[in-house]
Amino acid sequence: MINFIKSVYSGLCIGLGGTAFLSCDNKILGSFLFGLGLFTILNFGFNLFTGKVGYFVNKRPNYWGFLAIVWLGNFVGTFLFAKMMAATRYGEALQAKANALCIIKDSDSPLSLVVLGIFCGMLMFIAADGYKTIENQVGKVFTVFLPVMVFILSGFEHCIADMFYFSLASDFSLTMFKALFAITIGNTIGGGLIPLMQKLKDKAPNI
Repeated sequence: MINFIKSVYSGLCIGLGGTAFLSCDNKILGSFLFGLGLFTILNFGFNLFTGKVGYFVNKRPNYWGFLAIVWLGNFVGTFLFAKMMAATRYGEALQAKANALCIIKDSDSPLSLVVLGIFCGMLMFIAADGYKTIENQVGKVFTVFLPVMVFILSGFEHCIADMFYFSLASDFSLTMFKALFAITIGNTIGGGLIPLMQKLKDKAPNI
């Protein structure tokens, strides 16, 4: 139960970051402010799917059950935050911006969504693992905010952020779930690429 609750909290944090991004006319500033959501998640030890999924490479099969709980909890959290924001005086403007983003995602091809998800997954693993392993406090901040800015400015796809946008736009169509599934696959592949390389490197004989 605690893992689900921590996952819901992560969804709320991503909703916070997504709201900051949508509220900014300056895309660079908005992408930077979005990073506050991920920084909060990592600082307080909440569960974010894209921050956890890459570790499947070195985990037992039951880890997939944990990831399913995290994914679902993230969806609940983003949905709750989206519906709360929709009830405010800013709701209509935010919904219009989210809807514009969702139209692009719904009309994209599955292959495109998977590829864009892969690159985002790589960046999110870099952020999450970097925060965990880098001891320098300034380095921790940079390793969180820079990957977030890169994935947003590059147009890469983040399945949890997209959950927030879809929820804010009230887009729960079959097309949306197909897009979200493709993005989740991409994030999963991308998140595992660096750990897989590290694992193969550790097993490779020294020459």
